[in-house]
Amino acid sequence: MFLSLSLICLTVALLLAQVNKMTATPIAAAKAMKLQNAIREVVPAFDNDPVAEAYRMTDGSGDSLLVYPAKKGDELVGFALNSYSNNGFSGNIQIMVGFDMKHRIVNYAVLQHAETPGLGSKMTEWFRDATKPGQSVIGRDLSQGALTVSKEGGNVDAITASTITSRAFLEAVNRAYAAYSGSRENALSGATIATDKEQEKTKREGGDHNE
Repeated sequence: MFLSLSLICLTVALLLAQVNKMTATPIAAAKAMKLQNAIREVVPAFDNDPVAEAYRMTDGSGDSLLVYPAKKGDELVGFALNSYSNNGFSGNIQIMVGFDMKHRIVNYAVLQHAETPGLGSKMTEWFRDATKPGQSVIGRDLSQGALTVSKEGGNVDAITASTITSRAFLEAVNRAYAAYSGSRENALSGATIATDKEQEKTKREGGDHNE
């Protein structure tokens, strides 16, 4: 009986390993496509590969965000930033925010959230409703100040009955803008920033050296 159970467990383990191997590539490809589509959705038209040129930039709060530079020919037309907030009603919210070169929000895409359906989940469209400028963040110039909910004296109308989600969403947008500002300043000054892969490699090599 012991031998039979062992063989069964071994067979199941091998099958699971094979299935995982077979699905790893399609899953990775799907994730890459989702990322590319999110970037394309939030920045002006580009012809470079923002993912290959991605790098990390500090968000001003001790963390850093992935920045995807969008270029048309040799001209930098904007940045897409993968931002987040851990203060949603149900925890973490992940968004992609795009800016042009004049501090204005081009668009955003909600990548991940666990907010209440029909309430906080409305953020996927709420903050870009062109018919309601009081709640839309599209076209806003964040050099004029951070975005906050109007219920707290701010400039953006919160989702009805979902102030916590709205506050978290705007926190993620403001965090993205902080990283955008640093990226824009470096770009205009001609500073060269290592890509995300190069930054990770340097970090690993530095850590190995320190050890």
